[in-house]
Amino acid sequence: LQQSLVAFFNLDSTQALLQELKQRHFETDKRLNLVDNLTFRHHLKTRLPRLRTWFEEAASEQQLPWELLAAIGYQESHWNPKAVSPTGVRGVMMLTQTTAREMGINKRTDPRQSIFGGAKYFKSLSQNIPERIAEPDQTWFTLAAYNVGRGHLEDARILTQAAGDDPDLWDAVAKHLPKRAQARWYNNLKHGFARGHEPVQYVHNIQRYLTMLKLESRFVAIQEEIQAKIDENELMGPPAPSLLSQPPDTL
Repeated sequence: LQQSLVAFFNLDSTQALLQELKQRHFETDKRLNLVDNLTFRHHLKTRLPRLRTWFEEAASEQQLPWELLAAIGYQESHWNPKAVSPTGVRGVMMLTQTTAREMGINKRTDPRQSIFGGAKYFKSLSQNIPERIAEPDQTWFTLAAYNVGRGHLEDARILTQAAGDDPDLWDAVAKHLPKRAQARWYNNLKHGFARGHEPVQYVHNIQRYLTMLKLESRFVAIQEEIQAKIDENELMGPPAPSLLSQPPDTL
């Protein structure tokens, strides 16, 4: 009976079923919905303004787009400097104690320190991604490493290559990352088990937030340009009356 049970639980179909049941009943659905989008719009107006300058300065220091850094911060903490996860990560960028120490951060709940530490950490991870990988895949791989760790990402790239897909394309690797939670695969990998579906959803969410931040920046720029033209016209005084605007004397 024991041998039969072991054989049953080692079947690919059984592992796939268990993974589906775990995701359905025990893990939080992190996909964005209407409420998420409305909450993001609210936080865009109430939380981001207090942090934006630090996002811009940290991004400039590490030669990153500030919107990318802000999108990571929102995914991690909803731009809440006091955020704490059950696993002990803290702050806007949700750094572990070890990572914070390596980045020279002594107070993870200090928003400026957290943002600058997160930017520095992201940059250090990006330097370990092979240079041959083009953008935007370079960024997506770095985001996945930020979430799940560089070792687990490399294991997923090995699985991708073994399956005959391109390990330098994020979309290809994203198909194989969920295998990291199946015993058939993680038992033969260097870094063992990982919740491989999480970095896939993590990258997808940040892509959405990044798009919304860029659209918001473009909208604000257009508003400022329109307002500048209005101010310029007001300084020049009212326009001269046009003959066409005066009523005709006769029909």
